[in-house]
Amino acid sequence: MNQWLDERLNISRLNDKFLRKAFPVHHSYFLGEITLFSLIILILTGIFLALFYEPSQQLVANPLDPKGTQVPAAFASVIQINGLPYGDMLRRIHHWSANIMMGAAVIHMMRIYFTGSYKKPREINWWIGVLLLVFTALTALTGYSLPYDNYAYTTLKVIYGIAGSIPWVGDFIAQLAFAGQFPGDRLIPRMYGYHIMLLPGVLLGLTAAHMLLMIKQKHTQPGYAKRIAYKKIVGVPLLQDQSFIMVMLGLLLLGIIMLFSAFIPVHPVEFYGPPSNQTPPIKPDWYFLWIFGILAILPSTLEFNILGGTFNSEFLGGVLGAGLIVLIFLAVPLLDRTSGREMHYYSENPTDHPVRLGLGIAMTALLLVLSVAGYKPEIVNAGVLTNENANPVFWIASVAVPVIAYFLTIGIVRMIRWLRAADERDQRAAAAADD
Repeated sequence: MNQWLDERLNISRLNDKFLRKAFPVHHSYFLGEITLFSLIILILTGIFLALFYEPSQQLVANPLDPKGTQVPAAFASVIQINGLPYGDMLRRIHHWSANIMMGAAVIHMMRIYFTGSYKKPREINWWIGVLLLVFTALTALTGYSLPYDNYAYTTLKVIYGIAGSIPWVGDFIAQLAFAGQFPGDRLIPRMYGYHIMLLPGVLLGLTAAHMLLMIKQKHTQPGYAKRIAYKKIVGVPLLQDQSFIMVMLGLLLLGIIMLFSAFIPVHPVEFYGPPSNQTPPIKPDWYFLWIFGILAILPSTLEFNILGGTFNSEFLGGVLGAGLIVLIFLAVPLLDRTSGREMHYYSENPTDHPVRLGLGIAMTALLLVLSVAGYKPEIVNAGVLTNENANPVFWIASVAVPVIAYFLTIGIVRMIRWLRAADERDQRAAAAADD
């Protein structure tokens, strides 16, 4: 039977080329698999949620109001999902899977950056990774707009305003993306199409391209592989060993997600209620908080005109600022001019490249400062800062904290190198004394 299948499907070649592919045995290399497993859980739970969700703004009876008020069908269907056996649990699993996927992807990209694994010939895979981060965030954004409660309504209104702020073409882009003027009758069907078809299709395509390139170019090897077998692939085969590790990792991830889902509630649709003209206090998920922080500390009156185009705070913070950060990430392989004969094989020690390490820590510090700025109203209400000095403090911190982080990192790396050199001198002295 095996010979019959091999003659027709060439299974032996499949086994030699793919099923025996060597995977590095190092904990940091599991971050990509955690991202992939989270995507799978998101797709499976999303399929079940889609069976009960109604992507419509048509008014129907409010399940929460015995007096018979009417609410959008999308809002009512989410209330009904919460009332199903394990319906609320399923929404929680979907929510926490998205957060864990985003977190694992961010840490995965940090590992690649700090170890220089984006260098030739892996620049394309770095760009694919950045695009995966962007489209994962957009998929999540369209997802938490679907309940169409007052929180989602306010969020969509803010995003519509940011899209409409683009000079010269803002109105066209906003209406194209949101199916007309906000809030049009086709708003939720459009967001639903983005969330379950367009964006997942993009994510699956980018994931497939990422994995094919990884198989073609192979993993970068951890540092210890150089000592074990120079310029050889060191790891365990996919089918015989790595597959069992992946199954255990997947089950552990699912257990952690279910534990989170059992004890930590997610978006309280009932609390916010259906869409209204009242603006509730909203906060985006953590991966959008830095953009929210930029908008919070930019003066709302900031506006100027150039050649008939209006440049306001929404455009400068929500479009230009966020786009500039993404472009910097995309440009990393082009800006890094360091090279080496072994860059195709081994991950680099971050302390061997202090400037790259310092810049990465500085960028992380900047995003953290901007994320904290997203809590400006709470900080002002707590009396830590006044409304008048909050913006200057955060702008100064946005410059000072990354600069301090950069030079502090450089200083720590120099100290590590000095201690390492001193240790090597002591070892050589001890060896000479023994001789």
